[in-house]
Amino acid sequence: MILIIAEKPSLARNIAAAIGSFAKKKGYLEGEAYLVTWAFGHLFSLCDIEDYTGKTQSGRWSMENIPCFPETFRFSLKKDKEGKVDRGVREQFETVKALCHRKDVEAVVNAGDADREGEIIIRLLLQHAGELNKPVFRLWLPDQTEETVREALKEMKPSSEYDLLAGEGFARTYIDWLYGVNLTRFATLKSGTLLRVGRVIVPIVKAIYDRDTAIENFVPEIYYGVSSKDENGVECTSKRKFSAKERAAAEEYAAQLNSLPCTVKKRKAKKDSLSPGKLYSLSKLQNALGKKYKMPMDESLKVVQNLYERGFVTYPRTNSEYLATAEKDKIKTILANLKKIGYPVEFKDKKTIFDDSKIESHSALTPTFKIPAKEALSPEELTVYQAILRRFVAVFCSEECICEKTEMILDAGGLEEFTLKGTVILEKGWTRFDGITRNDKILPDLKVGDRWTVPFEVREKETSPPKHYTIETLNNFLKNPFREEKAKAEGEEADDAEEYRAMFEGLELGTEATRTGIIENAIRSEYVQLKKDVYTLLPGGRYLIEQLSLMGISMDKYKTVSLGKALKQVFRGELAVSDATELAKREIREVFSPTGSVPDTGFYGDAVGKCPLCGGEVVKGKFSYGCKGYREGCHFRIRFTVCGRTLSIGEARTLLTEGRTPLLEGFVSRKTGKNFSAALVLNAEGEAVFDFSSPTMQG
Repeated sequence: MILIIAEKPSLARNIAAAIGSFAKKKGYLEGEAYLVTWAFGHLFSLCDIEDYTGKTQSGRWSMENIPCFPETFRFSLKKDKEGKVDRGVREQFETVKALCHRKDVEAVVNAGDADREGEIIIRLLLQHAGELNKPVFRLWLPDQTEETVREALKEMKPSSEYDLLAGEGFARTYIDWLYGVNLTRFATLKSGTLLRVGRVIVPIVKAIYDRDTAIENFVPEIYYGVSSKDENGVECTSKRKFSAKERAAAEEYAAQLNSLPCTVKKRKAKKDSLSPGKLYSLSKLQNALGKKYKMPMDESLKVVQNLYERGFVTYPRTNSEYLATAEKDKIKTILANLKKIGYPVEFKDKKTIFDDSKIESHSALTPTFKIPAKEALSPEELTVYQAILRRFVAVFCSEECICEKTEMILDAGGLEEFTLKGTVILEKGWTRFDGITRNDKILPDLKVGDRWTVPFEVREKETSPPKHYTIETLNNFLKNPFREEKAKAEGEEADDAEEYRAMFEGLELGTEATRTGIIENAIRSEYVQLKKDVYTLLPGGRYLIEQLSLMGISMDKYKTVSLGKALKQVFRGELAVSDATELAKREIREVFSPTGSVPDTGFYGDAVGKCPLCGGEVVKGKFSYGCKGYREGCHFRIRFTVCGRTLSIGEARTLLTEGRTPLLEGFVSRKTGKNFSAALVLNAEGEAVFDFSSPTMQG
């Protein structure tokens, strides 16, 4: 007997259906040569801090237990919110364990999902099942059709060939635990508010915080432009700009342009073919669905995962837009099926489609040869499936999109010339199935001597602030958080090779498999919100980022990416798992042993001194050092940050006991932006004000 352990019951059923007849047992299926059982995703999770320290939590977190750096990370069966192991989880594990040790089981097969997470889910089961002394193989499934399952069973490799993938998976799990449990507890105890601090969630919220702050602080400038725009959005825009005070001059110039004939002076057209977009990776599919249908990332992932489990599409959590060269025969079979039902497709052997160098673990998302009937899909499933199918058909379409690449120069009576560049579609070809992904304008079919008759108008414009992140732009940022900066610096977008180099080096924030869940966690935590396809910051997100800044916890993209690169080094065998986790420990130690550059603001509830107004107790609160008598009407408080400088709890205590602080450096003037030094003193109303009677301005 060969025992196959699937990650989920649905995969177990698909594997069993591909093999043949099985009898249903409690927690597994039994056939003539195979036993098929399953997990429920993660049956095991990392132990909590108290399991290592032996100190009970008593319902409250304490600084006594952190930082916690286990010498050996331990796992236990997954617990619910009440700390109890679910009965079904325990029973299923006992079933798997018993099957592993059945005397007639000669080999065990890891059939976790084909990614690093699926790899370690089954490995953890086997580790906790006890010594096996049986060979273990890996079943790697690019899709869940019966034909693919049968072929994959013939081509299984020893589990050891996936050790590096497992190493990356364990390193990622350990690092995320180290950051999550240590810094979440630390930040929560410091602030008095539950702050979820994670390796990826914080830089995601920080990106949205930075963008929204830039929008809030943006001061627009009004100006006037003169332009002529047709119904397709093709626009002749004057190079001249007029200030807010020059409206009359702009009107006069528009009248001049309208009084002159605007004719095509030159026209260059080259007949060409327009190429379709690439096949979809998960994030590119989510971008398209978010942009066109306002479909949130968690919904699109859930739908495409369901399509995968039903055998209609390939493995969804892929970061590639290319196919492996070994898949050519499979693609030919899919194309033959599509051709039978009327799609004009043909096999194309191109480097823009098949490129092994741009595949890390999985090829691009494609339909399988198992084509569903429309009525078998929900409306959401149909939308997602058709997006994948239409892109696939477009890529392999036998009908080319024929166009003219056109450049026109229009002369407005010698007063000004306008250059229009764009595309004239002559034959639709593949565009009947998928949209044009480029930003080429579709120009009117004008010849030399023809007139442009759309009148010029004055348009009030204003300089534009940055735009809020959308599903597409946030996804693109997370795939390579340095791409925008590079594009701005070089005046162009990074090319395809640069994008894949960045991905394989670990420059992304999160992965295709984890990114959606982390963003949803940020939404559930009320740090950010998603309306239609636009992300905006919520007060909880602002509080998170600003409190972490006060604590000197820097979880920016640079730090997260440095750990991401280390994880990729584990995957390539260049770094041990322990070395990668040591990098995280080093960063965390710095938080708990800060340098003098990080002011100590104390912990929530720490005593600061007596209130100068009512004599009550002043303590550290969530937003300031404040009087505990606020319920009785005392409003005394000292802000944590004064003119850009953080006031330490020691300085606040001195201010309360002595009525003034020593000379403090590092304040920043709101008006001039210059640094200055001053003492803080308490005035008669109990307000902390500047005292410049000692040495003052610096620069």
